Amino acid sequence: MIDDLPPSAAGRSTEPMVTTVIATRDRPELLAEAVSSVLGQHYGGDIEVILVFDQAPVRPELAMSSTTPAGACRTVRVVANARTPGLAGARNTGVVAAGGEVIAFCDDDDTWVTDKLERQVPLLMADGVVMAVGGIRIAYGDIRRERIPPGGTIDGSDLAGSRMTGSHPSTFLIRREALLGSLGLVDEDIPYGYGEDYDLLLRAARVGKIAVVPCVLAIVLWHPGSYFSRRWAAMIDGLGYLVDKHPEIAADRRGVAWIQGQRAFAMAADGRRVDAARTAIRSMRLNPREPRGPLALLVAARVVSAERILGALNARGRGI
Repeated sequence: MIDDLPPSAAGRSTEPMVTTVIATRDRPELLAEAVSSVLGQHYGGDIEVILVFDQAPVRPELAMSSTTPAGACRTVRVVANARTPGLAGARNTGVVAAGGEVIAFCDDDDTWVTDKLERQVPLLMADGVVMAVGGIRIAYGDIRRERIPPGGTIDGSDLAGSRMTGSHPSTFLIRREALLGSLGLVDEDIPYGYGEDYDLLLRAARVGKIAVVPCVLAIVLWHPGSYFSRRWAAMIDGLGYLVDKHPEIAADRRGVAWIQGQRAFAMAADGRRVDAARTAIRSMRLNPREPRGPLALLVAARVVSAERILGALNARGRGI
């Protein structure tokens, strides 16, 4: 239930109010850092943070309201996930409750650089733009790696063959009217919620432009507690759902090979060795240069563990 602290009133700035939705579950220390990075933005407009507690006790004491020296409001509201349990339902709970015309997402274990909104909001407000994204700096132990998408815009053909990891959901900035209209909310039917951010990118590319800020906008923490870091069933079923849902992926041999390679690796890691081998061979036939199929075969044959491969990839700022 939403606490009785109202959405922030319009501040003195003419810049649009931004509502940042942070879905959270049992990570109070990391959450505090995420919230601080949002409230500390060098942005002249109002910022509302909605903390959505998903399958965890709500902490109403985190609600607050303040004003910057320039007169802009900074507000934190607290809600419980009132929709489907999981990340998709939690994000949609925040979107529906939002007071801002611009929606941002930030994972509860990520942080923003201080000029993120300053850089992104002007791009989002341009004609025809429905979403803005940017690059990330991955923090994996003591290792730092940057993933930055090229500047300009992203379209469906870019996404059909690549998830574009640099365009991370903690950099998403979206027009709220689109989420409640032509774009639609986050898909709550995706198995385990896996790939809901990729699905949203694909749908956004159909209804408008996705603008890119080609620099680091968020610091993304990769660690064993990352929600999908080792959930193989989620990867297998979620990716299968996305291929069936999006014809642009199914029509792109490179895209199908990439996703089937991921599924094969997850099957191998999950002990489904025969299914993994079949799926890996399919991936390799579609695109002999796709590396995930051979990696899946190595795991299925027990030549090397999935954890060892993932550790090596993560150290380079890559995932499977």
